[in-house]
Amino acid sequence: MRILIAEDDQVLADGLTRSLRASHYAVDQVADGAAADSALQTSEFDMLILDLGLPRLSGFEVLRRLRSRGSLLPVLILTAADNVEDKVRGLDLGADDYMAKPFELAELEARVRALTRRGMGGASSMIRHGPLSVDLSGRVVMLDDRVVDLSARELALLEVLLQRAGRLVSKDQLVDHLCVWGEEVSTNAIEVYIHRLRKKIEVGPVHIATVRGLGYCLEKIPGNPQQAA
Repeated sequence: MRILIAEDDQVLADGLTRSLRASHYAVDQVADGAAADSALQTSEFDMLILDLGLPRLSGFEVLRRLRSRGSLLPVLILTAADNVEDKVRGLDLGADDYMAKPFELAELEARVRALTRRGMGGASSMIRHGPLSVDLSGRVVMLDDRVVDLSARELALLEVLLQRAGRLVSKDQLVDHLCVWGEEVSTNAIEVYIHRLRKKIEVGPVHIATVRGLGYCLEKIPGNPQQAA
C-alpha cells in the first residue's frame, strides 16, 4: 500500500509519514500542489492525503485535475476545523473523506484503513486465497488458521499479488508499490523477497508463478472464495 501525502507543514507531514510507515505503509510526501499533481501523473499510489491549503497549486485544483483524469484514487483531505465551505467544496470535487486540523494520528490511521477498504470495493479488507487469508486492514496473514510472520516488504508484495490474482505483475510494478522516493530496490531484490515469500506461503494450492523475463502471477485457485469485499 503506497500513500502520497501532500502537506506543506513539514512537521505535520513528517509526523504522518513516520506514523504510517510504522504501520507498514510505503509513504511519499510533497510540499506543494504542483509537485503533488506531477507525482500523481508519474507514479502509482493507492491513496492520497491532501492538504487544501497548498502553495503553487491549491489542493482543490490538485483534486479537480485528478478526477478529470478519471482517477478513482481514494482521497482524504485535510482542512481547517472551522472552514465548512472548504469541506463541502472538497467533497463535491470528489474527495472521499476529510479531517479537520488538529487531529489525532490514531483517528487518521483509522480513516486510512476505512478508505483502503472502500477502495477495494466494500466494507471488509479480508482476502481469502485457498488456505491463505489476509486482513489488509489489520495487516495479519493466516495460513491454515495459524499466523504467518511476514516482513513489511513480504506483506506488501503479497498484497499486490493478491489484488491481481491470476494476472501478471511486473517486477517494475512491484518496485513501485514497495518503494518510496529515494529508496533503491533492484529487481534482483524483488526476486529475493519473492523467494522468501514462497517459502512461507506456498502450501497446497497457493503458488506464485514466475513468468520469465516479465514478472510474477499468483495463480488462481478453482472455486477459491477470494474476496476483498
